Amino acid sequence: MKEDDNMEKKWWHDKVAYQIYPKSFLDTKGDGIGDLRGIISKLDYLKKLGIDIIWLSPIYKSPFVDQGYDIADYYAIAEEFGTMEEFDELLAEAKKRDMHIIMDLVINHCSDKHEWFQKALADPEGEYADYFYFREGKNGNPPSNYRSYFGGSCWEPVPGTDKYYFHMFAKEQPDLNWENPKLRQKLYDMINWWLEKGLSGFRIDAIINIKKDLKFPDFEPDGADGMAGCWKMVESVDGVGELLEDLKKNTFQKYDAFTVGEVFNMKADELPEFIGENGHFSTIFDFSAHCLSDGEHGWYDAPKLEFAKWRAAIIQAQLETQQYGFKANIIENHDEPRGASRFLPSYAQTPDGIKMLGTISLLLRGIPFIYQGQEIGMRNAKWNSMEEFDDISTKDQYHTAREAGLSDQEALEVCSRMSRDNARTPMQWTDEENGGFTKGTPWLKVNPLFKDVNVEAQEQDTDSVLNYYRKLVALRKSDELKEVFTYGEFLPEYENVDGVMAFYRKDESKCILVAANFGNDAATIKLKSEIEKVWLSNRIDGTVDCEKDSLNLRSCEVVVLELENHK
Repeated sequence: MKEDDNMEKKWWHDKVAYQIYPKSFLDTKGDGIGDLRGIISKLDYLKKLGIDIIWLSPIYKSPFVDQGYDIADYYAIAEEFGTMEEFDELLAEAKKRDMHIIMDLVINHCSDKHEWFQKALADPEGEYADYFYFREGKNGNPPSNYRSYFGGSCWEPVPGTDKYYFHMFAKEQPDLNWENPKLRQKLYDMINWWLEKGLSGFRIDAIINIKKDLKFPDFEPDGADGMAGCWKMVESVDGVGELLEDLKKNTFQKYDAFTVGEVFNMKADELPEFIGENGHFSTIFDFSAHCLSDGEHGWYDAPKLEFAKWRAAIIQAQLETQQYGFKANIIENHDEPRGASRFLPSYAQTPDGIKMLGTISLLLRGIPFIYQGQEIGMRNAKWNSMEEFDDISTKDQYHTAREAGLSDQEALEVCSRMSRDNARTPMQWTDEENGGFTKGTPWLKVNPLFKDVNVEAQEQDTDSVLNYYRKLVALRKSDELKEVFTYGEFLPEYENVDGVMAFYRKDESKCILVAANFGNDAATIKLKSEIEKVWLSNRIDGTVDCEKDSLNLRSCEVVVLELENHK
């Protein structure tokens, strides 16, 4: 789908999104937990950054076994975050600023404390048991040999019976039975209730998992525990598209909602079904670069990230996607470590390097998502012991690493590098106690870097990462360039130059070159046409080192140039 006049333009195509992890954003009550009031108080900050869409990670009532992704009541706000009245106020205040709110939609599973599951346990033969997957065991063992995403069996005994219930995540997160039309209707009613309230859409969690093979066949074990990853079942079964279409027709479509799917395990040829003109979702996240750090058995055997592979993954995703629609581009989110620590070599983990990484991500084709703290260049925290972590999957990965023979210190280092808690440390607003996040005791430790990396200090520094991000978002949305950055074609360039990531964004009237040098040494590239304008540079003096047709890029330098457009 190159620049295509026939393409139906949607309200969200040219928007920039920002993800808030409410628990860690800003605490106004002093209980160490971020809240809705804190989000409301920072809407002007987000507006100044140029944000159009705010995605809130779960704020529903929950026991918080998996940080709110275990929902006990889909119609209630967790009291830790505030009240429904405050949520309504947030919607109204966002609307005043022409900003949209989307929420996390978690409908593959719910909490074991949800009324439906409690009723299912009370009557394992009754109506509500069919809202879940209750199955008899085999010869005293679980019904199949699946390992959950968080480790251990996907099957948990139902007390007082010979049955088990199915959960792909924690045992406190039973999977919902999407084959049951009654359950589906209940979910659709709930989704429409939120959309009626004024929500603009959803980020849809783990959605590809909703289609199960109801026979739950065993798979060849892939670990010493004799189990196989449950994702193998997901990948082997067809028919998720029918369920996703049913969901869309009964909910999102009626409201012109913006939907972004968290989609792993998609089959290679399914992209147009997901994000095409009539796709299941508006967009899906591009995880291609993040998947490069997937170990075969866990975090402990994750390969070292290589620049050439990272570049190739992004280019491939861009070229595949533009034929059909848009992906959502991310550097990090609540489930990933900090992008500056993950994707930049140590010499590039500087304000210049962080600006460079941000420029690449925000000027790709697709919907840019900025995660809280990314705009000030937050990096991974220093973790001194396993006691400091909160995250359920980090603890599982520590045990996996220890069982594989790593020492306590080695396993801790693995977790420190890859833990989701790196993204969940509180937002760093000031250099005061707890980074200005709370006057109480924060639920998770504050990254010690807050003294040097915080919003207040960067507000004062014209060359800060924050002020650069503001310029970058403003450039993407500017009258002159909005069209080419939204709909223009993506064309990679200089792939043969080591350490350089460069591409054109091109349409009938403009040719923009984005070129960045991730290498430790200077790099020179030959320009294909004359420079008409320098739009952006991360050099403090804003200059570009150029002789005739050669562009010289220092280490960690990025430039955005308009070139003569030879159609």
